[in-house]
Amino acid sequence: MWTPPERIRHRLPPPEWPTAEQAAAARLFSPVRIGPLTARQRTWVPAMVPWRATEEGFVTDDVVDWYARFASGRPGALVVEATGIRDVPSGPLLRIGDDRFVPGLRRLVEAVRRASGGETLLFVQLIDFLAVRRRPAREKFFGRHLALVPRHREALARLLGDARWLDAPEADVREALSAVEDARLPEVLSARELEALRMGHRERVTDVHLPHVRDLPRVLPGLFADAAARAVRAGFDGVELHYAHAYTMASFLSRANDRADGYGGSEAGRLRLPLEVYGAVRALVGADRAVGVRFLGDEVVEGGSRIEDAVAYGLAFARAGFDFLSLSKGGKFDDAKQPEVGWAAYPYTGRSGYECMPTVISDARGPFGRNVHLAAEIRRALRREGFTTPVVAAGGIGNFALAEGVLQRGDADIVASARQSLADPDWFLKARLGLGSQVRCCTYTNYCEALDQKHAQVTCKLWDRLDRDSQGVPMSADGKRRLVPPPWSPP
Repeated sequence: MWTPPERIRHRLPPPEWPTAEQAAAARLFSPVRIGPLTARQRTWVPAMVPWRATEEGFVTDDVVDWYARFASGRPGALVVEATGIRDVPSGPLLRIGDDRFVPGLRRLVEAVRRASGGETLLFVQLIDFLAVRRRPAREKFFGRHLALVPRHREALARLLGDARWLDAPEADVREALSAVEDARLPEVLSARELEALRMGHRERVTDVHLPHVRDLPRVLPGLFADAAARAVRAGFDGVELHYAHAYTMASFLSRANDRADGYGGSEAGRLRLPLEVYGAVRALVGADRAVGVRFLGDEVVEGGSRIEDAVAYGLAFARAGFDFLSLSKGGKFDDAKQPEVGWAAYPYTGRSGYECMPTVISDARGPFGRNVHLAAEIRRALRREGFTTPVVAAGGIGNFALAEGVLQRGDADIVASARQSLADPDWFLKARLGLGSQVRCCTYTNYCEALDQKHAQVTCKLWDRLDRDSQGVPMSADGKRRLVPPPWSPP
């Protein structure tokens, strides 16, 4: 992963944990209205993909155990991982693109209700994504993947000074192209072809020459709405629409979206499909379930959206009737690190990925609460316009003092904590009971993120080797790591 050039190693903030009496008076543990619902506290476990579903996208026992373990810490709300709205192969990622997935998701919901004693609101994050291919071996790219056209023959003839390549057999042309030195490849390949060779092919929402991409505005509202209806049937309290990071809906919102069909270019054009998706979802979900959105306060990449765009998006979302706005940052393919041959690009390896998940090796600003200012600016804009839509802040918020400060300053209405919740799913409960000294504190080294990058079952180094020999402990596929933290009960 990219790290800032300063490479300052920051120490974890000294823990400041409340007594039980102080916690009872804290804003963090006070209720908050989320559309038609009320969360008992302002603690939030955001969506994290743990790679525990089947290859067909079904809920497994490991998936149920994972979410039940988070629920046992009784957060105000828990968001189930990005769940695919299409019924297409996507590896061990949950899916909700067909009715056959509903029974497993219902079992997940029931497990969370039991584990949290009914205290935790449960949402599912709905995602769509376009094709991303693995980086091919050079010989495979030129031998099979490259769509050979006259332009390639002409470029090769110019490069080698030999007109015979204009009519040479295709196999010979492919072999000759494969032998071109790297520095001269831009003379024979387009920018997108070079990207496909060096990074793996990636579809974009602007590839309107592809019929399935051109038709996304016609198709996606129905797919999202049907998925949301299944979520309701499974028993979720609502859905979170995934409009963030490197995926389809975030790409429609991006300043880089220059589609000329009314679904790109201007701010209104970029917002058009996200608002149409929301309208379709709301129509099927009804008024008694929450519909929220996860989107970016800053894309970070060149040509991408910035905070002024995010403010406009937030106002548009509030005006449309979204029940909560959850903020993130970065996580784009545009600046991702080149993957190894046979691996797909991972959108959290460049600078934009670092800004999404900063580590203790950072610049002078440090990683803790690094992105809160984005949520704060959007919330201020909402309040100026009279909207009371709750805003969820995230990004390196891993202790009570930091979380409570965010709320007391009015930077956000709810605090989300991913990596700290992974390190200790009980940390909210421990703090609320005045037992903060027992919290297992995240060290923000991104051990978990490295596992995610390989699509390995995600665990935390602080607990995945503890008590592995205890009876009934689910273990990782390699047999070396436990899959859920050890249980904890209040004394």
